[in-house]
Amino acid sequence: MTDPEPHRTTLSTTRTRRIVVPVVAATRTAPPRDTDAPLLDPPSTRRNRGRLLVTGLVAAVLVLGSATAVTTAVTAGALAGAPASGDAALAAPPQAAAAPAQAIPAPTMIGPDAPADACAAAPVATALAAGDDAAVIAAVGGVESFRTLVTAGTTACLSLGDPGRIWTVVNKLRPYTPTDYAPAALRLPDPVRSLAGEQLRADAATALAALGQAAVAEGAGTIAMESGYRSYATQKRNFGAGGPEVEASVARPGYSEHQSGLAADVVPCTSRGCGTMDDLAASPQGAWVAANAWRFGWIVRYEPGRTPTTGYIPEAWHLRYIGTDLAAAYHDEGWHTLEEFFGLPAAPTY
Repeated sequence: MTDPEPHRTTLSTTRTRRIVVPVVAATRTAPPRDTDAPLLDPPSTRRNRGRLLVTGLVAAVLVLGSATAVTTAVTAGALAGAPASGDAALAAPPQAAAAPAQAIPAPTMIGPDAPADACAAAPVATALAAGDDAAVIAAVGGVESFRTLVTAGTTACLSLGDPGRIWTVVNKLRPYTPTDYAPAALRLPDPVRSLAGEQLRADAATALAALGQAAVAEGAGTIAMESGYRSYATQKRNFGAGGPEVEASVARPGYSEHQSGLAADVVPCTSRGCGTMDDLAASPQGAWVAANAWRFGWIVRYEPGRTPTTGYIPEAWHLRYIGTDLAAAYHDEGWHTLEEFFGLPAAPTY
């Protein structure tokens, strides 16, 4: 293999030759020995010392792997009076010392693989207490970790039955607890008009306002809200006597998404006025809403062909707010019902 740093070999060899010269000079001027002893060591002794020198050089290179080790070994031999050969080859090129291994810190996990209950983790508890649902999702590791937790149904603080959270699922098998639940903070979705004066939960109102402004800015036209939050009592009046035909499009009291304050029925409007809910699907506003509602945290809750799962006929006008993180995953992964998105059973009937 080609030496990656050939200049170091040349430098070390040169240093060895410089060390030899003073040793030779010292040998010539050394005090006379015993007259019975020869002036020079026998050849065998010199050869043995030479071998020892080479062996020492090889050992030093192998053990220490540096030019410093080679120089030390040569100097030691010279001080011992051993003759060194300037033509001796180094055993191996010097190698850089390996850096000490760095310990990799273990990741902190809050999610399906975490050893502790996610509800007890400080970031999750703080976000839950603040009512910041988006921060809760982020604290457990993002949408996929969140969905894993809620699908397992073992994390009490992330229940799909909590009507105060954007991830709540209400259908013909999942009524509110309590049945007369009412959201705390409601407001109008200005500048989107509320034709009946109904309101939405504050975060949903803000999101519908942004959706309506974008629809106008992007050339789709104006939308208005036909219906927003409905109380248990209001839904009871709307449901009336019920029956199969009514239940295909109207929820029983205590089972309506409108009671959460997170659902809005929207209609198209022009300079001549606003149309009906049935007019939305065929309008430019309806096409734009179907394609872009997810960007603002909304989904079309009851799509065509999904009645066996949702229990309701298609309603292009019925939007449900689930927040931008969940809505983006819902859209990007091609989901069409919340039941399938959260791994829940179909709810075609009560």
